[in-house]
Amino acid sequence: MGKPRKGYVYILASKMNGTLYVGVTSNLSERVYQHKNDILSGFTSKYDVKTLVWWEEYDLVVDAIQREKSIKKYTRQWKINLIEERNPDWEELVPPAW
Repeated sequence: MGKPRKGYVYILASKMNGTLYVGVTSNLSERVYQHKNDILSGFTSKYDVKTLVWWEEYDLVVDAIQREKSIKKYTRQWKINLIEERNPDWEELVPPAW
């Protein structure tokens, strides 16, 4: 049995107070690269949602999945507040390096 994978919950935005996308992954750097370069077709490419504005790291990907599900249930304003607690200017964040 391999080492448990870390997980990341993240929020991308099209611009400050713009369209938001909440996702989960075990490799945040790779996933952000995929979003930025339209490698993944779907919501983020359709609505040009490419700026990483918030993320959390979890020791286990299953915990990240649970957190993503709970965040998605909250209102848009709650998500905006979550972003602005740590990133009030909605600056583009850099994913953790491997």
